[in-house]
Amino acid sequence: MLNWALRRLLLLIPILLAASLLVFLMLHLGVGDPAMDYLRLSGVPPTAEVLAATREMLGLNAPLPVQYWHWLMRAARLDFGVSYATGRPVLDDLLHFLPATLQLAGLALVLILAISVPLGVWAARYPNRLPDHIVRVIAFLGVSMPNFWLAFLLVMLFSVKLNWLPAMGYGGWRYMILPAVSIAFMSLSINARLLRTSMLEVAGQRHVTWARLRGLTAAQTERHHVLKNAAVPLVTALGMHIGELIGGTLIVESIFAWPGVGRYAVSAIFNRDYPVIQCFTLLMVTVFVIGNLLVDMINAALDPRVRSHEGQHA
Repeated sequence: MLNWALRRLLLLIPILLAASLLVFLMLHLGVGDPAMDYLRLSGVPPTAEVLAATREMLGLNAPLPVQYWHWLMRAARLDFGVSYATGRPVLDDLLHFLPATLQLAGLALVLILAISVPLGVWAARYPNRLPDHIVRVIAFLGVSMPNFWLAFLLVMLFSVKLNWLPAMGYGGWRYMILPAVSIAFMSLSINARLLRTSMLEVAGQRHVTWARLRGLTAAQTERHHVLKNAAVPLVTALGMHIGELIGGTLIVESIFAWPGVGRYAVSAIFNRDYPVIQCFTLLMVTVFVIGNLLVDMINAALDPRVRSHEGQHA
């Protein structure tokens, strides 16, 4: 297990290097001039002399490979430069806004687990009957409704019509419910449907039949033999959802005026604040990669066939 985990950790290095190169090229080969955007956000008239001095200060006169190398070396030291808009270090700003985002993502993850697992089990117990049809409708709504549209509907119902919850702002748990539900609804719908399908597939395998023949009750068989094996694809999906939860805050935080990383990144995109966009994108890639690594390790612990299969192909 330790050797398998070390091999997976070593694979992160080329993946993150490739991701950093794509992040760098995506912005530097796009439309616009970073020096012009820097002067615009600073409020300095972009004369020819000032523009040339700004390009020199930002290192934009060097060849792209040299620019990338310098940026990569600074990023390795967690130095992502200074925001064009605020004039403060990008990492300091992200760390300032990150706790608020983690609060929303954490509550959304709790909602996903607390709702999707019971729904998936409920649908699997009654296939092609009313509970299964209800979960199918929930899954259909979850995958077809964008989170920002759901956010508007929730605000209209619970804030405007019923006046139960605040429409926007930052505060206690009442302020967190609507944005957390908006972020979590798609993921919990997918997970419920995935768990239902996985449980029905596992329930038809021979080891489950032998468990019933040994005298185990239906509840014991479901808990010890069906649910445990059916959880492997669910854990895999959760690894993807971790990154999606943070990425999903981009629009939702702006709708609810939640002071998190997502709202900060949206502001940077509109302002074309390149250092902030690069840092946020690289952060999201890192979260996805590390989340997938953790999922692979959990799956290997749940099912030893995973690491043995990969070991045969190593």
